[in-house]
Amino acid sequence: MRPYAVTGGRVRSELSDLPLEALVEVLPGAVSSFGLPPEKRAILQHAAHTYVSIAELSALLRLPLGVVRILVADMQEEGHVTVHTSTPVNVHTGHGSSNSGLSLSVLESVLNGISAL
Repeated sequence: MRPYAVTGGRVRSELSDLPLEALVEVLPGAVSSFGLPPEKRAILQHAAHTYVSIAELSALLRLPLGVVRILVADMQEEGHVTVHTSTPVNVHTGHGSSNSGLSLSVLESVLNGISAL
């Protein structure tokens, strides 16, 4: 099937900029979701028992990465899956998002500990 048919002709969605390494987790009750297209059901099956990355899903489903990103973003909006992404840490401040709890002093302490080994 053509990729544009799977995504309904869309090449982007609001959340489709998911990183390759983002992990997909199926939410409770989503595995029994009826009325989903075969590609979304396959995503649920592959991610039902373990976390699966966007890149792995692309390979398993033999679909382009952009298509899988759109499907996963749609499924996240529909409440079938949750997507776990890493928050990059700013090297100048030592902080990621406002709730990361990581500080530059902690990173310096870890570095000092490793250097002492």
